[in-house]
Amino acid sequence: MRDEPRSGCAINAAVEALGDRWSLIVLRDVIFGGRRHFRDLLAHSEEGIASNILSSRLKSLVAGGLLTHEEGGRGRRGTYSLTEAGIQTVPIMAVLGSWGLRHRQTTPELGVRARLLEQAGPPLWEDLMDELRETHLGIPRPDPDRPRASQLLQEAYERTQTPSP
Repeated sequence: MRDEPRSGCAINAAVEALGDRWSLIVLRDVIFGGRRHFRDLLAHSEEGIASNILSSRLKSLVAGGLLTHEEGGRGRRGTYSLTEAGIQTVPIMAVLGSWGLRHRQTTPELGVRARLLEQAGPPLWEDLMDELRETHLGIPRPDPDRPRASQLLQEAYERTQTPSP
């Protein structure tokens, strides 16, 4: 990641931080897949990211302030956590998913979360961001009695896995 942006344009600044396709996929897997360890990110990549690319992107996302990394120490795995800037990519991911649903070929099981995020809109995005803040930053959700956004997204995905009668 560059220290100085190519220009002062806000879109350019965002593209420099997020424009690499692998960086967005890694963020997606942390946000929606709950993957916080290198091996989990590598083993469960739908797109088959190579270990050297994953390592490079994780370092870039940490350097760019979207993730933090806590060393695992002896016998423990290192853990990646979203920063507030990383959490605030949820609306970007939702809009990218909506665009992908309309303009690219997707599968029902892998498009279902994007469809739910599109249909439910900003209230679900906010719930998901609150949940991520709780998980990654230790900030309690404002309304702990509300259903977890991650659970709603997971249930929607699981419904696509159930064979039709």
